[in-house]
This record gives sequence, C-alpha cells and structure tokens, in this order.
Amino acid sequence: MSDDDADSAAGEGQELGITKSKQYDTGEWYAEIVQKAGLANYAPDGMSGFIVTRPRGYALWERLKGYLDAKFKDTGVRNAYFPMFIPESYLEAEKDIVEGFDPEVAWVTHGGHEELDERLAVRPTSESIITPYIAQWVRSHRDLPLRVNQWCSVVRWEATETKPFFRTKEFLWQEGHTAHADADDAWAETMTRLDQYESAYEEFLAIPVLRGRKPEHDKFPGADTTTTVEALMPDGKTVQGGTSHYLGTSFAEAFDITFSADDEADRLTHTTSWGISWRALGALIMTHSDDQGLVLPPTVAPTQVVVVPIWQEDTKDEVLEYAEGVADELEDAGVRVELDDRDTRNPGFKFNEHELDGVPVRFEIGPYEVEDGEVTVVHRPDGAESTVDREGIAATTRDHLDEVFAKLYAAAEENLEGEVREADSRDEILGTIGRHGGYVKAPWCGDERCEAEVKDQIAAEIVMVPFEEEDERRGTDHDDACAVCAEPATRTAYFAKSY
Repeated sequence: MSDDDADSAAGEGQELGITKSKQYDTGEWYAEIVQKAGLANYAPDGMSGFIVTRPRGYALWERLKGYLDAKFKDTGVRNAYFPMFIPESYLEAEKDIVEGFDPEVAWVTHGGHEELDERLAVRPTSESIITPYIAQWVRSHRDLPLRVNQWCSVVRWEATETKPFFRTKEFLWQEGHTAHADADDAWAETMTRLDQYESAYEEFLAIPVLRGRKPEHDKFPGADTTTTVEALMPDGKTVQGGTSHYLGTSFAEAFDITFSADDEADRLTHTTSWGISWRALGALIMTHSDDQGLVLPPTVAPTQVVVVPIWQEDTKDEVLEYAEGVADELEDAGVRVELDDRDTRNPGFKFNEHELDGVPVRFEIGPYEVEDGEVTVVHRPDGAESTVDREGIAATTRDHLDEVFAKLYAAAEENLEGEVREADSRDEILGTIGRHGGYVKAPWCGDERCEAEVKDQIAAEIVMVPFEEEDERRGTDHDDACAVCAEPATRTAYFAKSY
C-alpha cells in the first residue's frame, strides 16, 4: 500500500463511503469528509479543540502556502520567524491587543519545575512580539517600507465546539507585518494583501468572495481599519476568508517605531498586518465537496489525475504498458498523476476511493482504449465522461483540468449570486436570514446597537460593509433609513451567520 493509500484508509472496519447528507446534516457530513478523505483526526482525549493534520490535509495547506508565499515575495515580503511565547509586558504594551484577546490567551507560568518571573503568552497573534523588533530595524526612511511575514501556528483558547480547520484552538496561518513612511503607502499595502487573498480564493481555490471592511466595532484590536474577504458556504453561513489591517500609528506609538527623514524630526511609521489561516481549507472542503466525498479544484489537489487500468488476465500486460506510458507522459509534463495499478482492488472500488479522496480527473484505460489509441476521461464531481485521443494527452489533460476548475467556480458563483438578498426592515432581515441564510444587504446607520438587536435574535452579525467607492449609501445626502432603527443610513451592511 502506498503512502496515499494508507493516508486515505479511514480505519479498519470503517465504511468507505460518505453516509451523511451535505444538505440535511451539514455538520456531521463535513466531519465525515474530513476524516474519511484522510485530511485530519481529532486530537487525544483531554485535548478538545485540537486536531491532528494528516499528510493529505497538510498537502492542501502546503499548496495554498506555496501559492501565497510566491505572491508575497514578488511584492517585497521576506519571511522570518519569531518566538511562540510573548512576555506579558510586551502584550500589555498595546492595550487593545490585551483587551481584544485576553479571554483566549493561553499562559505559561512554569518552565520545568521553576515558576517564571513573568508569565508568557502562547501567541494569539504576533504584533506585540514582532513590532518591537521592527522598531529596532527601522532607523531612517531608507529602511522603509519594511515587510516581514511568518508562517506559524497560533493558539486561541476558545470554548466553542471544534470544527476541523474552521475553528480549532491551535491553527496554522501566516501573519505579515509591515512599516511605512506614510498613510497612503500603508493603505496601498493593506489593499495589495487583500487583493492577494481574493486571488487565492478565486483563482486558486475556485471560491468567489465578497470584499469590504469590518464595521468599526469589529475591527482587529488596535487597528484603524480592518478589511476582509468573505466566502459564502453552501449552508448559507459565511467564512471570514482573510483579513488585512491598516493599523495607523497606534502600534508605532506603543513600540516607538520612528524613522528619521532628511532635515525633519523623527516621524512615526504607519503599520499594517494581514493574515489568512487554514480556515481557507475548511471553506474549500465545504464549498466543493458532495455526498460522494471530497472535491478539489485541480490547482490545489495533491493528485490531479489518477490513471486506472482495467484488464482481464489476457490483456493485463498491454493495458498496463499503455497506462504506464500515459502516466509517465503526464508526469514529465508536470501533472500530479497517480497510476493505480493495484491488483487487489477492482475498478469500481478504485473509482469510489478516488472520488472520496477528491481527485479531479480520472483516466480509465482498458483494452478498447489501447486498441483505439484513446483514453476515457471522467470529471469529478459531475461524472462527465468523454473519450480523447492518446496523442497529445498532456495538452488535452490541461484542458480538462481547466474545465473542472471552471465548473467548480461556476457552481460556487451561482450559489453566491443567489444568496445575496436585500431588506429594508429589521423583520425582513430576521425573516430572510431565518428562512434562507446567505447574505442580507440592508441600509445601516453605523450604530453597533442595531447589529446587536439582530444578533440577539438569530445569531447573525454584520460581516462586511462595502468600501466607500462601492457603497451607494456613502455620505448622508440620501433618503434611506437604517433597516433596524429608522435613523438615516450612512452605510450598507451585509448581515449573515458566520463560521
């Protein structure tokens, strides 16, 4: 058995297929996909809220990481690594960080048998450990802009129920931190990172997103502005897909990040931070998968094509030789391909197993394909089947991989477009989300109390407000009234339930 075979085996005696319904039992269906497709296991007893990420699940993270890391480096970012422990005094230097994360911070009080002189926080985020070093590294305007990023894990001791990748106490992410000479440059940085997160979802994960700002009361602690991309899941809930924060000068003031400019007094820098977590993998799994198992776009799939030879004893040698040639040609062309030539499993079992594991394209090769110089191609998830010429198979494969990606994006886009509804009153907001889920777009006065009225009733919140240039209600010269309190509306709010 290969490593992939071992990784996909759900366990001795466990049923291979998916038994829960995505439509009617979404939570248990999702958990079953994660475990039976070999993505993750729950951590040992006594460690509620943690997961063990299996090789196939980690491979998805590595591919997303590779995609974004290249984009970051192309735009001047360098990777670094900072300690996972943060002295309490560092955390307290920025009061908003302490207040924003205090209920979720895990603390270390002892090293071995010795009590520590100062408590150490297990990083919930790293602004308070990274920013002091940026202050040391920045001396003059020639040091700016300064851009660093780290790929790491963080711990937030939430009491909520675990959902692998969506919500765990420890999770993988990246966090970028930058310093700039002025607000315009820092804001441009903020938007560059938001653009890259949007690209990761739409061009790599085949998930369309909405983009905008978080409301003032839901900003990152200490930030001037928090921007977000939001992805709608098939069950009508939204996922905060990635956030990019313009921090203004608050962290520069707290940690004395100043720079000298010619003939000027020292000036404060403007800083940003931005991050995306493996919550994106949860969105990927939830968006595309179905009742047969995991579904992956070819861009992220560890195996893009599986070649399944189908033989009788008298045709085995010629079928295997033909199938091996196809697989070798694809591998030489850079396609991630697996030849499933196991003789201990019949073709039907192999088909089901590779569907469960989310392989985007299957090649079936039997004696008829060998005789005619062809390959039978089957798409995941819709089962579309066609026969193609063996000649030029690498180029043909690229076309089919692109077609599968386009199908997945179109299905997700159709879901998003059908799940944005408008409301003009509190009762319409409550009724629409209660019946349909999705996003409800409504005029809003900007007061947090109006969100609280909705949140108390149906656990929906304002997940995004459009950027000013995209918001028809910017300013105050209009007749719209807030859908909740009937005061003049100054913004458009998107209400939704969240993961």
